[in-house]
Amino acid sequence: ERKRFYQNVSISQGEGGFEINLDHRKLKTPQAKLFTVPSEALAIAVATEWDSQKDTIKFYTMHLTTLCNTALDNPTQRNKTQLIRAAVKFLETDTLCYRVDEPPALAELQKNEWDPVVAWAEERYNVTIGSSTSILGPNIPASTKETFISHLASYNMWALQGIEFVITQLKSLILSMGLIDRHITVEKAVLLSRLEEEYQIRRWGNVEWAHDYDLCELRARTAAGTLFVHLCSESSTVKHKLLQD
Repeated sequence: ERKRFYQNVSISQGEGGFEINLDHRKLKTPQAKLFTVPSEALAIAVATEWDSQKDTIKFYTMHLTTLCNTALDNPTQRNKTQLIRAAVKFLETDTLCYRVDEPPALAELQKNEWDPVVAWAEERYNVTIGSSTSILGPNIPASTKETFISHLASYNMWALQGIEFVITQLKSLILSMGLIDRHITVEKAVLLSRLEEEYQIRRWGNVEWAHDYDLCELRARTAAGTLFVHLCSESSTVKHKLLQD
């Protein structure tokens, strides 16, 4: 945490996009690059994060700012193909694909809650995914992976950073795609990703501070990542065409 050193937050349009101003200073990334984002809506969202800080700046609460820094600095130096393949690799260990046999109540809960989302994804993307109770998980066909690779390639680099962030929160490519495609809500996606934990909490009780904090944090990160993807995927050309139509 750092003491808040600015009074006012504003945005302005520069040559490379929209910039964040802290009083008369331009915001910079950790690698000292000018903090510039591609859409005005994203700039407003980031500015709101900075403006909502109180006496101290809590960087760990500023998920949109962090995602923008990652997109601008690209600390892992990955290209678009590497980002896509990293995202699709999560399908091999997707939470929704790993099922239990015991206890029967949890197995039934997984079937009732997860099967409809898997079925939606299979129909939506015309793929085969399946599930398994084996520790090795299901055998995901190569054609399914190629379909998701092709789909993700339609997103720009910024949006892909957000998609990977959401996937790592939910431990599920399937849930992340359902969320980004607006098939399920953030609350639903988080609940489904924590299904076994929620089952155990209902059975054994809630550790109030710990469990509540984890749930709120996961919701905040997942919501921020999803919002980031949508704000980075906006196309002024498409919007202009829709307005004309």
